[in-house]
Order: sequence, then structure tokens, then C-alpha cells
Amino acid sequence: MNPSGSLNPSPRTLEVESLSGFDRLVSSGAKTMHGWHAQSLDLRGRAPALAAMDAEGAVFLGCTFDPGVEDALRRRGALIFPKLAGVPFDAYRAELYTPQELYAGIRDTPYEETPDALVYQWSIRPGQRHRLDATLAAALHDHAIGDALDELSRSARDGGRTIVGVMGGHAAQRGSPGFADAASLGRLLARSGRMVATGGGPGAMEAANLGAYLSEAPEEEFRAVLVELAAVPGFRPSVSAWARAAAAVVERYPGGTASVGIPTWFYGHEPPNYFATRIAKYFANAVREAILLGLCNGGIVFLPGAAGTVQEIFQDACENYYGAPETLTPMVLVGRDHWERRYPTWPMLQSLAAGRAMEERIFLVDSVDEALAVLDS
Repeated sequence: MNPSGSLNPSPRTLEVESLSGFDRLVSSGAKTMHGWHAQSLDLRGRAPALAAMDAEGAVFLGCTFDPGVEDALRRRGALIFPKLAGVPFDAYRAELYTPQELYAGIRDTPYEETPDALVYQWSIRPGQRHRLDATLAAALHDHAIGDALDELSRSARDGGRTIVGVMGGHAAQRGSPGFADAASLGRLLARSGRMVATGGGPGAMEAANLGAYLSEAPEEEFRAVLVELAAVPGFRPSVSAWARAAAAVVERYPGGTASVGIPTWFYGHEPPNYFATRIAKYFANAVREAILLGLCNGGIVFLPGAAGTVQEIFQDACENYYGAPETLTPMVLVGRDHWERRYPTWPMLQSLAAGRAMEERIFLVDSVDEALAVLDS
């Protein structure tokens, strides 16, 4: 599996994911669309260009055409996947989500009426997860998200940035020491030139994305935002109030540092946080978990958490246990008391690592500053 979970691209195919990209190909003198994969494009007005090129072997996913063009392309050998009726999302989307897209309308309407909530409501209709059309739509969507995430990962690598994961409990409340620590970690990682990736939800995940987003803000302003957000400590009882507080910060500080959130509609009761600038939201949680861990080529910092974080620790440990030495990435557990006594994960991790290459890549520290120092070593 590649880091994004998308299908490995073939050297004989060309992804056409923007109208400007299509127009550039046409203007460069392309004569055939063989091997082109056009995804979620509005191609109305491009009928002459489409008619002038050989369509044999072209694939169009969820595209819009002028009347009669779709049938003509089929007759000329193109494969066309139509838009899916009754689905509240674009199964062929070419880009990751933004918080503004998922929370569209949150300023004036309750969370339950936002696109994010409506997609979750669609996904949990009785029998929905066993319907062929719904299963197909969700699978196509997750593939498209994986493809977009793969592009983001390549862009980060090309720019010389490693991606570091921050895992931790969703229960950390705004205003708590744990939330402040996670925010400081995200800030430190971003300021060191790394890209932060989280599970995209509330708690420690929101805090790490927040810290990354405001990494260029002055320290006193960063601390003031932490105090401001504490007025709405969590997403219960009101997701709307929780999201609006975050949206207000983002509006006041536009253009923050990029970071990634990878949440899932499987846990739709946990909303995505507003501070991840790029959101790869999946329907399939198992795929999402594997992708999140595999994406983090710069290692993972595990903040205090419970069952979900413990699962992620050992899922990552399994990858390192069986991995080639060149593929190993650091695992940094923060909080000695938490990981040695409350949830004694560290002793088990040490036992697994003993005598293996990963033994030199696992760490237990007590602070986020120590965690960053370990990653820098």
C-alpha cells in the first residue's frame, strides 16, 4: 500500500484533475486522450476540443458535458463513470477537503445542517452500509481522497518537509494542560519545518493542528488564543459552538501554516477540527488508520490517550517490527507515568523491540520539548 491508500498510478495513465490542466493539454496539441483519467471536471464548453481528439481509452469520472457529448464519447471508446444520484458528496473529487467546505454555513446554521453532518447522516441510514450504490459511492470517494492525499505527500517530500504524526486522546479539553501541551508540540514541529498530521478530530488532535496553524503567530497571541478557546472547552454539548469558536480564530488569522487531519465518518459523533488546513476524511476507518500511520515518514509522537491511542501505538509498532531497517520511523511516547503505569504500554513496546532494529527508534519522554529533541537527534 502506498502512503495514501490510493491505487498505484500506472506510467501509462495521466491524471487530469483540473480544467486548466485539461486546457493546457489541448493547447499543447494533444491528438489523443488515450490513458487520460479526467476526474470531476466541468467540461461544458469543451465539446469542440473533445471531438477533435481520439477518445479511445480515455476515462471520465463524474464529469459534466454539453448535451450529446457524453454519448458521443462512449461511442468513440471512452469509459464514463456518471455522477451518482442521491449522494451528498462528490465521489470523484480531486482535492482534499478544507474546514470551510465541511463546515459551510456554520456561522448562521447549526452543525447538523453542514455538509459534514449531512454526509454522516447519509452514511448511517438504515441498511446504507449494505447497499451496493452506497458502498460503491463511499469506495470511490475514499479512493479519490487517497489519491489527493498522495499528491500532498509528494509535494511535502519534494519541498523537503517530513510529515510527523501527533496521536492522542480526543478527550483533552480546551483550557487543559494536555491541550496546551499538544498545541505547543504542533507549534514546535511546524516551526522546525515539519508538517503535522493528526487524526483530524477534537482533543489532542485539534490542539496539534491548532499549534501548527498558528506556528508563525507571536507567542503571546498564541497563548491568548488558547485562553479564548477555553471558553468552549469541547464539542459537547454543542458542536456548533465548538466549531464557531475555532472558525473565528481562523478568520482572524487567515493563511496559517498547513497541516493535515485524517478523520472518518465512521466516528461521525466526533467532528473534524477546524485547524487542519487539509482534511482527508474517509468512510472506511480501517483504511484511514493505516493511511494515517503510513503517511508519517518523520515519525509519530504519541501523547497521553486511551484505547484508540494504544491501538495506534501497536499498529505502528507492528510496521516497525517487521519493516526493513531503512523504513523504520521514530516512535515517541510522551508521559512516563501515563505509559508506564496507567496504561503500561511502554514495557510491552520495549519487549517487542528488544534485539531488533526498532529498539533504537522508540523513546519515552516526559515533555513535548523532549519529544522534539528526540526527533532532532
